[in-house]
Amino acid sequence: MAKKNGGEKSIEVNLWEAANKLRGSVEPAEYKHIVLSLIFLKFVSDKFDKHRDKLISEGKEKYIEIPDFYNMNNVFFLEEISRWSYLIKKSKQNDIAILIDTALHTIEKDNKSLKGALPNNYFSRLGLDITKLSSLLDTINDIDTTKDPKQDLVGRVYEYFLSKFALAEGKGKGEFYTPKSIVNLIAEMIEPYKGIIYDPACGSGGMFVQSIKFVEAHHGNKKEISIYGQEYTNTTYKLAKMNLAIRGISANLGEKAADTFGNDLHKDLKADFIMANPPFNQKDWRDENELKDDPRWMGYDVPPKSNANYAWILNMVSKLSNNGVAGFILANGALSGGGEEYKIRRKLIENNLVEAILVLPRNLFYTTDISVTLWILNKNKKAQEKNIGEEIRTYRNREKEILFIDLRQMGEPFEKKFVQLSKEDIKKITSTYHKWQTQEIDNIPEFFYCATFEEVAKKDFSLVPSKYIEFINRDENIDFDEKMKALQSEISQLLIEEEKSKKELLNVFEKLGYKIESK
Repeated sequence: MAKKNGGEKSIEVNLWEAANKLRGSVEPAEYKHIVLSLIFLKFVSDKFDKHRDKLISEGKEKYIEIPDFYNMNNVFFLEEISRWSYLIKKSKQNDIAILIDTALHTIEKDNKSLKGALPNNYFSRLGLDITKLSSLLDTINDIDTTKDPKQDLVGRVYEYFLSKFALAEGKGKGEFYTPKSIVNLIAEMIEPYKGIIYDPACGSGGMFVQSIKFVEAHHGNKKEISIYGQEYTNTTYKLAKMNLAIRGISANLGEKAADTFGNDLHKDLKADFIMANPPFNQKDWRDENELKDDPRWMGYDVPPKSNANYAWILNMVSKLSNNGVAGFILANGALSGGGEEYKIRRKLIENNLVEAILVLPRNLFYTTDISVTLWILNKNKKAQEKNIGEEIRTYRNREKEILFIDLRQMGEPFEKKFVQLSKEDIKKITSTYHKWQTQEIDNIPEFFYCATFEEVAKKDFSLVPSKYIEFINRDENIDFDEKMKALQSEISQLLIEEEKSKKELLNVFEKLGYKIESK
């Protein structure tokens, strides 16, 4: 995070403190939409003003109110009532919330690519304290969002705020954001250089942002990337559209927010890359007799209605192109479940789709502390050559192999109670994975193991990494999440028994004539 001269607070921290002044007026889950909408307004206004000045300097004053002269340069056209300068002049008025809503509505009306992206009558409905809202406008007004295009200031602020909001909302919320180090890991592993990228549960669009950053960092061309996604929650759908719009990333997220299972907006899509962090262990995702004949399960058993993990997997498998690669996160339970899940998992392995399974450290996510797994599926594990940027990479045939990696000893502290993968961790993991793809390498105890199809079949098609990786200094042939549940149950039982013993002891004293007050 960049600091100002003299060690002053960064722009992000100043903004976060200004946003926190809204606390009490509205819930944190609400004020992320307030802050991010205002940052968006300031950004598009700064870009508009800059381009307007450019037209004037080129002697094209007669064109400064014609939308096409902005749109052709990827600049959103703004009517006067939508411009930041107009809002700042009126920021102390009692109707400022209405004026902000009007500005957002007008921008969306005038720019087709923003259809469905901006909050609708949001500020008016919240009944915000005018003084606090005005103070927030003043803080944002101090930011020159276009000062250094290379710094991606607004993108940086968005990323910071999305992570802070996810942290603030805590367990059970914050599903709109996947921690940056996990997204980085997926991008570096599957290497989305060019082609179609899809995310069936795209949240605020973090997977797409990191994909574009990956392309730019490796000197690729982001024009060779097409982005498709879907998001169920309407407010998060709007966040994603804004998050992508401020970065100039074109994406097809469908006409509206929609349930990926009940209303697939990209039925015929075939993606070269899939990156996803779908909801974990989603219950009752379909009615008993619903979606039984869905073409996405073709060739597999119907995923159980009690848990959507394998429904997400099969949705992604159905969307992969012939050479497509998917990287996604799931709860560890999907590695070894029985019933329909077992049958689907076995078929995936028999079809040579599973390429790598990586068990991640605990406490990477802001919404759960359970250990989770990164799956890599690959539609083409045969020997082939691929263009990876400027490099031509020769892959060996890995059809009858699965790479298991244990990352639970990796990670560095983050925000006191969380963990994130460091750049060094990500480099070590991805270099191991890519080396294994191109040549046979020796297994490393307590880190990774390359299992053959026969070995996996012998272990009844379990994908639990600890069943394959050799452990020297510790016993890992256990399911830690299940063990933790068992310990919690044991402690609860002990507490119940202790309470029962106390009551029995009190009864004995009472029979002896003593009166004892229980606490």
